[in-house]
Amino acid sequence: MGFSEAFKAFWGNYANFSGRASRSEYWYAWLAVWLIFFVLGIFSYVSEFIYYVDGLLGLIVLLPMISLGVRRLHDTNKSGWFILMALIPLVGWIIMLVFYCTAGDRGANRFGEDPLAK
Repeated sequence: MGFSEAFKAFWGNYANFSGRASRSEYWYAWLAVWLIFFVLGIFSYVSEFIYYVDGLLGLIVLLPMISLGVRRLHDTNKSGWFILMALIPLVGWIIMLVFYCTAGDRGANRFGEDPLAK
């Protein structure tokens, strides 16, 4: 999955907590969101309005990022509830990074078909 396809899938599945998301879909979407925040962060030094737009965008992408994380966990055959491990300071983030970097299951698993098999 390419960069633009991943970003479209990110917004197309903004509240979809079922199914699976491949590693490329997950990381390309993260990259796109990070780049947007980076550019807005630079412009926020010029205008206070952009600073508030940046904060509003953070609230807007919160739900899609959580749903993407849950679908990424599903791809590794883990329950979406594992996302709550991110609430554990430091250790939780490291564990989640390992989960998100782990290759997904080949073929179907209990959460659906392989997203790369399409």
